[in-house]
Amino acid sequence: MANRLLWIGADLAITDQNFRRALPAVDIDASNDLESALVRLKNQRYQLAVISIESLECTADYAVDQISRCSADVPVIVHHRGGSLDDVIHFTRLGAFHAFVGELEPQRLAHQIARTSALAEAKAEADSASPWRRFLIGRSRSMLQICEIIQLIASKRCTVLISGETGTGKEVIARAIHAASNRCAHPMVSVNCTALPATLIETELFGHAKGAFTGAHASRLGRFEQANRGSIFLDEIGDLPLDAQAKLLRVLQEQEFQRVGSSETVKVDVRVIAATNVDLEQAIRERKFREDLYYRLNVVPIHLPPLRERRDDIPLLLQFFLEKIRAAEGAQPKQISDEAVAYLRQRDWPGNIRQLEHAVQMAFALSGDRCILTPGDFRVRPSHQNESTVSAPAHNFEVSHEGINFDEVVGSLELSLLNQALKISGGNKARAADLLGIKRTTLLAKMKSLSSLQLDAQLDMGCTQDACA
Repeated sequence: MANRLLWIGADLAITDQNFRRALPAVDIDASNDLESALVRLKNQRYQLAVISIESLECTADYAVDQISRCSADVPVIVHHRGGSLDDVIHFTRLGAFHAFVGELEPQRLAHQIARTSALAEAKAEADSASPWRRFLIGRSRSMLQICEIIQLIASKRCTVLISGETGTGKEVIARAIHAASNRCAHPMVSVNCTALPATLIETELFGHAKGAFTGAHASRLGRFEQANRGSIFLDEIGDLPLDAQAKLLRVLQEQEFQRVGSSETVKVDVRVIAATNVDLEQAIRERKFREDLYYRLNVVPIHLPPLRERRDDIPLLLQFFLEKIRAAEGAQPKQISDEAVAYLRQRDWPGNIRQLEHAVQMAFALSGDRCILTPGDFRVRPSHQNESTVSAPAHNFEVSHEGINFDEVVGSLELSLLNQALKISGGNKARAADLLGIKRTTLLAKMKSLSSLQLDAQLDMGCTQDACA
């Protein structure tokens, strides 16, 4: 089967017979501009896209970004006739599969297309053959970069420090690293440093000897010994007390420690993966975290962006959670409407992926026997910006000496609030009622009574956009 290539740019030399003869196994489609190219990418399957930068009206950075967002699995080659080696490096860092400069020569292009296609196929096969990849849901640029880092470091022994807000999935990344490594046949032990009492941290991590303290009737293995030849995940490492930090530093340096109440040195072979949702550099300045330990942990840093910065991954996450919940409940499959997906992509998600999963769980449960989930099924707090918009008064009214029309003023304020809530909810009356803290029947009654005032044409728009009739 021939490869299908999309050429993007007004320079249509690619359609010349010389190029056709050099590329006999490639079907070539050409788009003069980026907009038409994006439409093609959405509607057809391509194995490769080539961008002729100098013949596009937009910038190279914008073109590469848009194509990656539209179809992340299509390799992109950038051609820049007047570019330099620095441009090649720049485009590659942007996410291009390859970049080359100079004149466009048929044989050179044919060689590069063949090479890129082969590498892309090999990469796709490697991804499909990698069990660890199933842990990571998403095709955003940030997730693809994290996958690349994991693939590079998985077989190494270096420590990894994962940072990110609460709920972004730091433990999922740790499990993917362990699953991708040559230690995957051995255990990965997870330790929540926040949940350990200060008096028991040393015992939990390193174990204790029999008779080490009152109640120590037998020796006990610590978490590090349990993880021997495998990995240990230290979650919320920033909450570890300073004295425990000193002992952890020795384990990282020497790969050995002593159990509590014992002089025997225990050697272990453990890969350490740590995670934090606090700024450890700030904690160092406040003398709450050891600087030497920070540098020992931060050999390979991985930062997980919050969900609001990777909204393109939300549809994939929604499908993943729906299938996960369906399988766990043994229920019939359900789908999320396009309106609901658009609504959920607009949320800020302060609780990140964890909050999104809980929202899907609640919607799945409360939707009953319906197979389609609508925006009204998701009880999600609006973004802070939208909250302030709804709660802000529409007008400042003052009673003059001549007096005011009380009913008209109150009606105008209520109408303004209804319009704002309907706009935020995308016309969903049930959701708009939730935003205003009233019942749906009350909202419908107010809409009916206020529509006679005809103060704002937007009310009629909101009435016709009910996604939850």
